[in-house]
Amino acid sequence: MASVSHSPAAFCGTSASDLLRSASNGVSGIPLRTLGRARFSSKTKDFAVIAKIRKGKKQEYPWPDNPDPNVPGGILSHLSPFKPLKEKPKPVTLDFEKPLVDLERKIIDVRKMANETGLDFTDQIISLESKYQQALKDLYTHLTPIQRVNIARHPNRPTFLDHVFSITDKFVELHGDRAGYDDPAIVTGIGTIDGKRYMFMGHQKGRNTKENIMRNFGMPTPHGYRKALRMMYYADHHGFPIVTFIDTPGAFADLKSEELGQGEAIAHNLRTMFGLKVPIVSIVIGEGGSGGALAIGCANKLLMLENAVFYVASPEACAAILWKTAKASPKAAEKLKITASELCRLQIADGVIPEPLGGAHADPSWASQQIKNAINESMDELTKMDTQELLKHRMLKFRKIGGFQEGIPIDPKRKINMKKKDELVAGKTPVLELEGEVEKLKQQISKAKESSSSPPELALNEMIEKLKREVDLEFSEAVKAMGFKDRFSALREEFLKANSQNQLMHPILMDRIEKLKSEFTQSLSAAPNYASLKYKLDMLKEFSKAKSISEKNSKCATLKQEINNKLKEVMDRPDMKEKIEAIQAEVLKSEAYNEGELDEETKESIVKMRKEIELELANVFKSLGLDVEVVRSKAKELSEQSPFLDFKSKMENLKEQTDKKINDVVNSSDIKNMIESLKLEVAKAGNKPDVATKNKIDALEQQIKERLSSAINSTELKEKHEELKTEITEAIGFAAGLDGSLKNDNSKEESSKHNESRVEINFGTNRSFA
Repeated sequence: MASVSHSPAAFCGTSASDLLRSASNGVSGIPLRTLGRARFSSKTKDFAVIAKIRKGKKQEYPWPDNPDPNVPGGILSHLSPFKPLKEKPKPVTLDFEKPLVDLERKIIDVRKMANETGLDFTDQIISLESKYQQALKDLYTHLTPIQRVNIARHPNRPTFLDHVFSITDKFVELHGDRAGYDDPAIVTGIGTIDGKRYMFMGHQKGRNTKENIMRNFGMPTPHGYRKALRMMYYADHHGFPIVTFIDTPGAFADLKSEELGQGEAIAHNLRTMFGLKVPIVSIVIGEGGSGGALAIGCANKLLMLENAVFYVASPEACAAILWKTAKASPKAAEKLKITASELCRLQIADGVIPEPLGGAHADPSWASQQIKNAINESMDELTKMDTQELLKHRMLKFRKIGGFQEGIPIDPKRKINMKKKDELVAGKTPVLELEGEVEKLKQQISKAKESSSSPPELALNEMIEKLKREVDLEFSEAVKAMGFKDRFSALREEFLKANSQNQLMHPILMDRIEKLKSEFTQSLSAAPNYASLKYKLDMLKEFSKAKSISEKNSKCATLKQEINNKLKEVMDRPDMKEKIEAIQAEVLKSEAYNEGELDEETKESIVKMRKEIELELANVFKSLGLDVEVVRSKAKELSEQSPFLDFKSKMENLKEQTDKKINDVVNSSDIKNMIESLKLEVAKAGNKPDVATKNKIDALEQQIKERLSSAINSTELKEKHEELKTEITEAIGFAAGLDGSLKNDNSKEESSKHNESRVEINFGTNRSFA
C-alpha cells in the first residue's frame, strides 16, 4: 500500500471544497495546495518512487498542460476547454482610429531611420510620441455613441473568461443544465476573490473565428439560460454572492430556440432573480442586447465598462425600422442613449468602470483590475444589508426606472411625449418624410455648385411653396394647441369690423394686437409642435435665401453678358476702329518710348480721342439703364489734403445721429401703429385698390413722412449740418486754390487724367462695375 509523508499541520483549517480526491494514487483528503508543496514517496518491498509536484507560475492560467505526470491528461484538464491562444490575435484598426495609425507609422519610420543611419532622432521621436498620446487622449475622451458601439464589438476585446481568470484566485467552471445540454455561449463557475467565494456567470464570445462558431458568437440558447438558472439556485442555497458578466448581441433567435422555449427561459430567469436572497452584481463588459442580456442582468447593481453599451435594439436594427436604412445607425445610436454615461444619467446603470485609453483591449490586465475593485466595493456595500433590505433594494432599482411622482412638475418635453399623439393634420407632411425631400434637394444644389451649373429652379420653387404651406399649418396647429384660437378669432372680427367702416384703426386695438402677438411669440417654444415648426421655418429661410442668391447671380450674369455684347458692338464699329487706329498712329509717329516724351499736341489729341470713346461707352451703359459716373484721380488727391482728413468721420457721425433719430421715431408707438395700419390697408387693397382705400393709404404715407421729416429737421441736427456744410465750402475754396496752382502743369494733369480716370457704373443699390 502506498504511503504518503506530510505534515499533519498542513491539513488544518481546510474546507471541503479545497480538497482534491484522486483514486489513481490512493491519496484521499489532501489539499491541492499541500500537494503542490509536499514531497512524497511511495515504497514497496521491491522498489520506491519519489516525485515532486511542479508549481505553476502566478500569471499562468489556473491549470498547466500536465500538472501531474502520474495522471494522464492532467488532473484539471477536464474543467474547461478555454486555453491561451497559440497565436497572438492580429491588431484591428477601427475607422476612426486611422489617424493614430498614421502617427504610429511615422514613429516606427523615424526609429528605423535612427537605427540605420546612427543619427540621434530622440527629440523627433519624443515629439511624435507626445503628439500621439495627445491625439489618443483627445480621440477617446470625445467618442460618439456609434464609436463606443464599435469599441464594444472589437474582436480583441477581453472576454468573460479573460476577466475571470485575471481577477480570481481560483476558478472552477460548472457545466450543464441537468437536462442533457451544455450551452457554450454561457459560462458558469465558482471562484474566489481575495478569499471570498462568488458564483460567476456570463456570456462568452470567441477570440477568433473558430471559437466564435463554437460559442455561437455569444448568443445563448434556452439551454444556456437554464444552466444559469440552475447556478442561481445553487448560489442561493449555499449563500454565494452572484457576479454576472454581460456581453451578447442578444439571445439566439432561430427556429429551434423558439421551439425549445427561448422566451419562457428568459422570463423564468427574470422572475427568479428578483427573489434570490444573495447580493447580485452585473457588469456589462461589451454589448448588452435586449432580453438576452437582461436574463442575467436583474441585479442590485448594474455596472458598465466605459466603452460598453446596453440597448433594447441594436443601432442598425433601430435605423432599419425608423429610417428604413442601416446607414442611419450613428443617428440611431445617439437617439437610443445606450452609452454608460447616458444610462447612469437615466439611473439605469449604477456606475461606470474606467477603461484604459484605446479600450479594454489596449491593457486587459488593468481593465480587469478595475473590475475587481468595483466588485469588491459593491459587494462590501450589499453584504451589509439583511435579506429583506436586499430584496427591496433590488425591486426599487427597477421600479424607479421611467417612473414619476404625482404632484411634482414634469419636464415639458417629457410631458409632451407622454400625451396621446394627435391625428395627422390634413395636408401636413410628416417631418421624417420632409427631411428626406430636403436632403435630396440639398444634394442637388450641392452638385450644381460643384459643376458650376444653375440650381434646379423648379424643384426649389416647389419646395419653397410647400414649406410655406407647411409653416402655415404648423402655426395654425400651435395656435390651436396653446389656446390662442378664440382670442385670435375675436381680434380678427374686431379688425375686419374696423376696416369695413373705412376708418383708421383705433390705437387701443393696435395695442391689443401687439400684446397678443408678443405673448404668442414668447410662449411659442412650449407648443407641442414647436420642433417641427422651427425645422420647417429654418428650411424655408434657407431655401428662400438660396433662391434669392440664385436669382441675383442669374441677373448679374445676364446683365454682364448684355454689357459685353454691347461693348463688343461698339468696339467693332468702323468709326471706333478708325479712332483707335488714329491714336495708335499718332503715338507711333511721335516715336516716344513713354508717356512723358509725348508732345503737348499729341497728348491733347489722345485725351480728346479718349473722351470721345468714353462718351460712346457711357451712352452704351445708359441705354442699358445703368448710371455712369466718371471718377478722376484729382478727387482722390484732393481728399488726401489736410482740409478733407476729418470730413469722413464727421459725416459718419452726423449720419449715425440722423439714423438714431429716425429709429427712435420709427420705434415709437404712434409711428408703429401707422405703419401697421398702412401694411393692413395695402394688404387689403391688393393689386387694384378703390379710390377710398387709395386715399387712406396716401394719407397714412403722408403722415409717416411728416413725422420723419420733423425728426430730421430738428434744431440740433440742422445746426450740425450747417456747420459741416460751412467747413466743406471752405475746404472747397482751398481745393480751388490748390487746383489753380496746378493748372500751369498741363502735361502732368492730363497725364494723371489719362492714367487714373475710370468709369464707375452703378445699378440697383448693391452693385457696381468699375
